[in-house]
Formats: sequence, C-alpha cells, structure tokens
Amino acid sequence: MMGIIFKFIISLLFLLSCNSFTSTEAYDALDPNGNITIKWDIISWTPDGYVAVVTIYNFQAYRHIQTPGWTLGWTWAKKEIIWSMTGGQATDQGDCSRFKGNIPHCCKKTPTIVDLLPGTPYNQQIANCCKGGVLSSWVQDPANAAGSFQLSVGSAGTSNKTVRVPKNFTLKAPGPGYTCGPAKVVRPTKFITADKRRATQALMTWNATCTYSQFLAQKAPTCCVSLSAFYNDTIVQCPKCACGCQNNITQPGSCVEADSPYLASVVSGSGKNSYMPLVQCTSHMCPIRVHWHVKLNYKEYWRVKITVTNFNYRMNYSDWNIVVQHPNFSNLTQTFSFDYKSLTPYGDINDTAMLWGIKFYNDFLMQAGPLGNVQSEVLFQKDATFTFDKGWAFPRRVYFNGDNCVMPPPDAYPWSPNASSQQHVSLLTLVMTFLSTLTFMFAYA
Repeated sequence: MMGIIFKFIISLLFLLSCNSFTSTEAYDALDPNGNITIKWDIISWTPDGYVAVVTIYNFQAYRHIQTPGWTLGWTWAKKEIIWSMTGGQATDQGDCSRFKGNIPHCCKKTPTIVDLLPGTPYNQQIANCCKGGVLSSWVQDPANAAGSFQLSVGSAGTSNKTVRVPKNFTLKAPGPGYTCGPAKVVRPTKFITADKRRATQALMTWNATCTYSQFLAQKAPTCCVSLSAFYNDTIVQCPKCACGCQNNITQPGSCVEADSPYLASVVSGSGKNSYMPLVQCTSHMCPIRVHWHVKLNYKEYWRVKITVTNFNYRMNYSDWNIVVQHPNFSNLTQTFSFDYKSLTPYGDINDTAMLWGIKFYNDFLMQAGPLGNVQSEVLFQKDATFTFDKGWAFPRRVYFNGDNCVMPPPDAYPWSPNASSQQHVSLLTLVMTFLSTLTFMFAYA
C-alpha cells in the first residue's frame, strides 16, 4: 500500500513540475495569421521550360528577416535546371558536365538561392530585389517586406499541363525556425501597369507558405524582462539562467566579462560572424534584456520608461522591434522616441502594442557596450481598471524581434506601498512542498 502511495506522489510531483515550466510553442497568439508566402509566377514559356518571377512576402506582423538574410531552397520534381537568374543567385552550380557550350547557372536537384546585395549592377536586377535578403515585418515597413528574383528554368514542362511544381521548400531566415508546406497551384497573379490602365496576368502561379517556430529556431530563449517601479526600491532582475547558465567547464568561452582585458581580441577573433551569440557574462545569459520601469504617477496619467539593452558582442540589431501586451495600451497617450502601432490579435481588444526605433535616430541597436541600448518613455491615461496593486502596472508578455522573452515570476513583481507587505505563497508552491514532505516521510519511514 505504501509503495502505491509513493508511486502516486512521485507521478503527481512530475506532472506538477512539468506544468510549472514555460513552453515555447509554434503557434503565436499575438500574430495568429503571420507567415511567409513564396509566390512563384510563370510569366513566359521558353522552348524547353519557362521564365518565372519568385517573390517572398513577409506577412508576419512583427518578425522580420535580418542580415545575412533569407536562404530559399526546394527540390525539383523532374530534372529541371536553372539557365539564368536575375536578382538572385544559386549558391552552388552543381554538376553541369552533361551540357556543352551554354552552361546553366545551376544544375542541382536541390538548388539553394540567396538574394543579391545592394549595389548590384542594374542589368542584374529586377524590381524588389537586391536587399541582401533582409525583409522588414509587414507592420513596421510593408514597402520593404517583400523580395523578388527571376529565373529561367530548362528541362521543364512548357505548358500548364506538363510543368511540375517543385517540392520540399525550405526557408532559412537566416537560421532555422521556418517550416514550409507543399506548394499549391492558385489563381494566376494579376499585374497592374504603373499608369494603372492595363492589367496582365501570370501564365501559372503557385504558392508555398512557411510558418515560424521559436522552438525550432533555438532551444533556449533569446531575451528576458526585468522590472522596477518608483514606489519600490526592489529591482526585479531577469530570472537566473533565463537563456542559459554560465558554464566555462563544458562550454568554455560561452560568455565574456565586460571588463575583461581580452574583450577586444575575443570579439574580433574567429567566429565573429557566427549565428551563435557571444554574450556578456550575466546571471541570465540573455543576448537581449527589456527593462520596464514604472517611472511617474500623475493625477490622470502614469508614465513608463522602456530600455532595451544588447548583451551580444556579435550582433547589431537593425530595424529591431518589441511587442508588449498590457491592458492599458487602449489608453496610450504618447510615445516619446519610439514609433508605435497597435496590434489587435483578439478582435476589438486593444492591449498589444508594437514599438520600434525612429528611422536614423534609434532604429539601430548597437552591439554590447556603452552604446548598446535604446530607450523611450510612454505615457498612459488612467482608466477604471488602473491600479499599482498586484503587479498590474507591469506587462503580461514581451517579444523582441518576434521571440517571446522570459518574464520574472509574478510573485517577484515590485509591490506597491499600499499592498499588503505579507508575502503570498502560491498554491502550487504549497502543494509541491506538502507532497515533497510526504515523499520524504514515506521514503524513510
């Protein structure tokens, strides 16, 4: 009987501990319809194939593709080859030894395509190309949220009935994280001339849709949140080991001290352009920290200071953004040095804001160091639900560049002076403590 009770308690402890961890899911509740769509438009037929324009649309509200940009791949359905490209290039030509004279641009079964860099000669460009693979988010800068390239495909079908749709689309932006579905033939795209007096249409069009998962992109979080308030001397730091722990034994060189005499040589050494961050040694080990400080309280308004700090020595963040969820964003009065856009993922409920830097002022977040931070203040008008009690003044959720940041536990939030000074213990903590005590007693009884 004791053994059965012991096994039951162990199982219950395991389930409760699993529920207490924060999971990172693929579905983004704040951008439920966000995706990257790859549109493939055949604009003309050739003797052995076709010419197509491929456009990558970033329909994600706040997640953009930063340098070194996107990388697109697929698998040909037959034995197609790429004769030539404009506005993009294949990274590997492959084996074209069977061709005599006119050599194709790429003969690989699984080509990998990248964007051309800014400054590419005009005769190698098409409209909307040559951005180095960088795409803005749809809300932040819709004019720069798409990129295109043109390719001439050979050894392919020459009509709507004989052409075959590529399969197994892959997208890196710039690292992993995106999963693409199968391409589907859709209604042909229509093109409107510049004078808007004539419309033409593609001969055939298919789309592939790619969605993002933070868990696939990286196993550990990339940002955390710290909190403070004028009414409490406590500064709630990011949770310890929020993005990893310092471990110079199994992972030497995983971080570097800010006052290290070898800092310059480490940053400029090999691996500088690696995707792996080289962060400043901190208790949280996150590349990015977002600090929310409740600064002032007026009769009808209250004011918050937001500071974004970069602890990554290997990364400058251009066109960065943060997304913050708080119930008082419906009464946001003014932002002082950030641009702002309201997001409404839940219909008419306006509790989510997207904030980003002003162009040519603070849209560039420098690498870790004295200049590695940006900050602004926001002013809210008080409503009927306003209170400083029970952590109401702090955000519910924070994203940086589309990645969910680790929040401090709610029971650690700074308490207002009017709140009870007694520390409230959560029900989960009491249950865990009670069951742990029972387990100990049964184990040594």
